Amino acid sequence: MERVLVICGSKSDEEIAKKTIETLEQFGVKYRFEIASAHRDPEKVDSLVKGTSAEVIIAIAGLSAALPGVIASKTTKPVIGVPVNVKLDGLDALLSIMQMPPGVPVATVGIDNGKNAALLAIEILALKDESLAKKLESTRTKSSGAH
Repeated sequence: MERVLVICGSKSDEEIAKKTIETLEQFGVKYRFEIASAHRDPEKVDSLVKGTSAEVIIAIAGLSAALPGVIASKTTKPVIGVPVNVKLDGLDALLSIMQMPPGVPVATVGIDNGKNAALLAIEILALKDESLAKKLESTRTKSSGAH
């Protein structure tokens, strides 16, 4: 049973997803990874969101980056958007993900920062998972001197 659902808008976003998945695996967090476009396959996106047992959803998308917002419109679970640098240095995707209408929030991490998306998901899960919270604290303490 996955705790995090990771969805890429297209196969070209997989490189960013790898960073997300590596971090989730490092913490032993079960996840499910899928590719589903909000524009090309909205039925699949809808099915994934409605059918998941995940507590947090990470949506990775570039260009118009509609995927995180579409997902957020279908669930009350936390959605973390990762903008991908495809055009315009990723600013198009960043602004698309950030500028959600009131009542449909999407947490947004930096452009191409799949690792931070995973860490934010882990922080959310750690609110109700003491062993995960300890792992997170230990990891952060070890890396506190590195920039």
